[in-house]
Amino acid sequence: MTKSVFHNVTIFDGTGSDPYAGSVLIQNDRIASIVRGDQEIDAPDARVFDGRGRFLMPGMTEAHTHFSWNDQPSLSAIQFMPPEEHILWCVRVAKRYLDMGWTSAIGAAAAKPRLDVVLRNAVNAGEFPGPRYLAGSQEITTIGGLGDNTLPHLPFEALSFGSVCSGPEEIRRSARTFIKYGVDHLKINLSGEYIAGLPAELSPFSEEEVAMLAAEAKRYGKRVAAHARSSESVKQCVRHGLELVYHASFADEEALDMLEANKDKHFVAPGIGWLVRTCFNASEYGITPEVAAKMGYKRELEIASETLSKMHKRGIRILPGGDYGFAWLPHGTNANDLQYFVDYIGMTPKEALLAATKLGGQIMMRPNELGQLREGFIADVVLIDGNPLEDLSILTDPNRIALVMKGGVIQKECRDVRPPSAALHIASEDRPLVDEGVRKAMH
Repeated sequence: MTKSVFHNVTIFDGTGSDPYAGSVLIQNDRIASIVRGDQEIDAPDARVFDGRGRFLMPGMTEAHTHFSWNDQPSLSAIQFMPPEEHILWCVRVAKRYLDMGWTSAIGAAAAKPRLDVVLRNAVNAGEFPGPRYLAGSQEITTIGGLGDNTLPHLPFEALSFGSVCSGPEEIRRSARTFIKYGVDHLKINLSGEYIAGLPAELSPFSEEEVAMLAAEAKRYGKRVAAHARSSESVKQCVRHGLELVYHASFADEEALDMLEANKDKHFVAPGIGWLVRTCFNASEYGITPEVAAKMGYKRELEIASETLSKMHKRGIRILPGGDYGFAWLPHGTNANDLQYFVDYIGMTPKEALLAATKLGGQIMMRPNELGQLREGFIADVVLIDGNPLEDLSILTDPNRIALVMKGGVIQKECRDVRPPSAALHIASEDRPLVDEGVRKAMH
């Protein structure tokens, strides 16, 4: 039996309680005991970590993850990476997430059909370090929809970003194919996206097509995630029971009412970091604030801020993560979402941290063993140098992520801490064949 004790730490347990001083005993992969104050834990054969008052919290969950997005400035540039290099990229990025305290993640779509599945299996087998991972499919789209980047002069779809379908039977075939590959859930693009030249308020799928996907998912016991910016697409999610709602920027009052009435069934991962950084941090790649406004992103950010604030007040579950892996929001900087939740949605820092921890256990379908520091729960813990409730930006600094433990096994220790800007530097150092403009922005 392996034992570890975290002594003299400030415990944020993810239950909603205020932090308190105490110690934690971990046996094998579980939290065995938690004591308050300076009471000592009697475990003479344990490895003892003196936290010196540092912040001990549950591992975080990234609810809208694209490991195969390779920090490039376009969907096509992501897709063009050959599959052999692409899986190696995913392996490296998975470790980066773990090093930054993200011990669980939901795959929001893979750039190629089996990337998520292969990565998940390798992590589960202990071949490579990475978060607990639920693997998504490639994006299921329709002709002319988001993810259809086929070219009219080429007679095949091998280079398409998504699985292009038209009609319920093609949806059925696509769903069954991904289920055969072993995905944990399916992903469908129910709305448009400005960067792809499609209005975000576009809803291209028919009710019959969405119903078919929902039926096939239910038949095989799979959940469905949906790219759903438009109000109608959010309503389709609720009508057809698609559990994971991504974006939801333009949800109107009827859509909000529907979500609230079914808030125990749905999670919203808005990807607000994508909106913020596309509006204000993408000039290096030709998307100046003026261009972003013309594209529609400034308007969407303003509407999404109001919409998500209403969701939060209604008690609809909102989780961090989304579309990190583009050049102007590289992997490793995901915790920026927590501050955006405070600034744009009106959460308190504690609520933002609970969204990443307690709600993370729920979206991972393990609410009774993940996302909280409680006796009997899985020992996914992160030791932070500083108090994120006073400054959430601490969680974006790898130099402040002092220790990461997943399932009782230490994945990163203080001596492995990276330089202060590593969340950005790694994004360029690990990336093969990168545009020079992309590389400059990482430094």
